[in-house]
Amino acid sequence: MEEYSLYEHFYELVSQIPKGKVATYGDIAKMADCRSARAVGFALNQLPEGSGVPWQRVINSQGEISTRTNSEGHCLQQELLEEEGVEFMNDKIDLNKYRWHEASF
Repeated sequence: MEEYSLYEHFYELVSQIPKGKVATYGDIAKMADCRSARAVGFALNQLPEGSGVPWQRVINSQGEISTRTNSEGHCLQQELLEEEGVEFMNDKIDLNKYRWHEASF
């Protein structure tokens, strides 16, 4: 799969994550038959502003936001997730509670 179409596939998968749920970069990579969770991060970083893809619903495998703590992106992602009802405890999300069931292989 060429890079552009792989990115589009990631975007389609991320767009399926319902409000109030999250998936990890690895979850999305696995669903796309891709071995690289980093590729998902790179793809989400390339999203044009106003794309409508709910990028904020993708977090790392430890249940944390991957951007630098207290950065503008980190704060925005946490705010957007909290608006959807996702709770943070010590900067972590309980994956057992909030992980998208489609992502639980």
